[in-house]
Amino acid sequence: MVNVPDLTFGMIGAAALAAASCSPGKDTENQRPNILCIVCEDIGPFLGCYGDSVAVTPNLDRLASESVRYTQMHTCVGVSSPSRFSLITGMYSSAMGANYMRTLGDSEKFLPEGITPYEVVPPPGVRCYSEYMRAAGYYCTNGPKTDYQFIAPVTAWDECGKRPDFLSRPEGMPFFSIINLGVTHESQIWERSGLPLAVDPSEVEVPPYYPDTPTVRHDLAVLYSNIAEMDRQSGEILDTLRSCGEIDNTIVIWYSDNGGPMPRGKREIYTSGTRVPFMIRYPDGKKAGTVENRLCMFVDIPATILSLAGIKPPSYMHGKPFAGKWNSRPRKYVYGARDRMDEKVDKQGGIFDGRYHYIRNYMPERPCNLDCAYQNNIPSMQEMAGMFKRGELDPVQARWFSSPRPEVEFYDELNDPYEIHDISSGMKATGTYKRLERNYNRWIRRYNRAWFIPESETYVRFLPGGEKMKTSPPLIQQKGKRVEIKINTPGSSVNYRITPPGAEAGRWMLYTGAFAAEKGSVVEAVADRAGYEKSPSVLLQIN
Repeated sequence: MVNVPDLTFGMIGAAALAAASCSPGKDTENQRPNILCIVCEDIGPFLGCYGDSVAVTPNLDRLASESVRYTQMHTCVGVSSPSRFSLITGMYSSAMGANYMRTLGDSEKFLPEGITPYEVVPPPGVRCYSEYMRAAGYYCTNGPKTDYQFIAPVTAWDECGKRPDFLSRPEGMPFFSIINLGVTHESQIWERSGLPLAVDPSEVEVPPYYPDTPTVRHDLAVLYSNIAEMDRQSGEILDTLRSCGEIDNTIVIWYSDNGGPMPRGKREIYTSGTRVPFMIRYPDGKKAGTVENRLCMFVDIPATILSLAGIKPPSYMHGKPFAGKWNSRPRKYVYGARDRMDEKVDKQGGIFDGRYHYIRNYMPERPCNLDCAYQNNIPSMQEMAGMFKRGELDPVQARWFSSPRPEVEFYDELNDPYEIHDISSGMKATGTYKRLERNYNRWIRRYNRAWFIPESETYVRFLPGGEKMKTSPPLIQQKGKRVEIKINTPGSSVNYRITPPGAEAGRWMLYTGAFAAEKGSVVEAVADRAGYEKSPSVLLQIN
């Protein structure tokens, strides 16, 4: 079944952290700060600190009181794989042929005819931004989820898997770590539906695009109960940082990987699918408890984390930092784009200025609800689909299921926070409408010319001849007392490790330049590039 999250961290990860070595890295002058990202799945701003009176989130509310809380953080589309592509590269997934849900894993039954699971291949030079962190001296870990639309290159992380342990990094090294929590994932609406509820279904607020039924209320109560469990898990991670004495050395960043998880949230480019909670806690208490309303996007997050670490973001990134040394001017717009969602295809694009939302439908003959088999596991989804067929939904609720759609939708979120009243017909002659349309077209021209290429053609480009491209083996050369490693595949990077005479192999390190190795030791190296098959290992004994 596609998109079932690995819940390992939620079950054992916090306990593993608590049992880990708590010895902090050795203090050094001007040492870079630790950076920890806690990432949950599939929720909008359904937290007490965002004004949600139903949410049971004491740990995140406390974190918010110590953090800068962002109210306008958006992904390009309310689904994980394209969002996570942007989160690891700083690039618009729509610009890179990565905007489909999804291309890897057990997605074969959801792919168009003639296409098998494949990896997106970013252009040469585009790397997981964690490589820049490693090159700057960070010990980088991620777990348990990647979902980047390509397999994480071996050069991306020092540790990547179910139980990464950032607290065991070598002495003197700051850590950069991403911990993914899966308990709020869409699938947990039905997987955890029989568990005790943390909130009373009678107390939840039912959005107007849902019918107010016991089934819908129960699913919403399950959503809030899953959030309560995620809050508990987040609290355990933060408690571990405190007990180990690292909380005052660490920038903590907390966010969701996309909006949702209920119908008309996840998979959408309405703000119900794109807007997510996002917080930054600084170890010195800077701006603690403040609210930041500037528009931000997922493509901005990699550049921002590099900026917070004192690393200049690479110029190829589409995003710009909104904090740190290279903090840039606030953006005027955020953008959205939707393509194939599992087995169903749609084409939508949009632009949002913080109040007005312009959405263009390239396939207006189709309803906004794509009738995806995976989403149909949600009990309320099944109920609403049945009610629509029987004519039991009111016009607002039926609109999501209805076709055709207008070619352009336009919403005033200030007066219509649920985006249910399309005012495009009355706005087309206004300067506001023309401004958003003009800037949307500019975004398409600048970044998304390739967005209109069919997936079948993109697939051939990524898999020429039907085979995954291979990274050439690196060349290890001894030059006097120094060792150099050269690569032959453009855009690839190299991991290497040294085995001293009579000792065990050292840890894998990212190659950034020539290094010394004692006589008799063995140097091992492997090259890798995102979307490519990694090279075989190459060995050289030092004379």
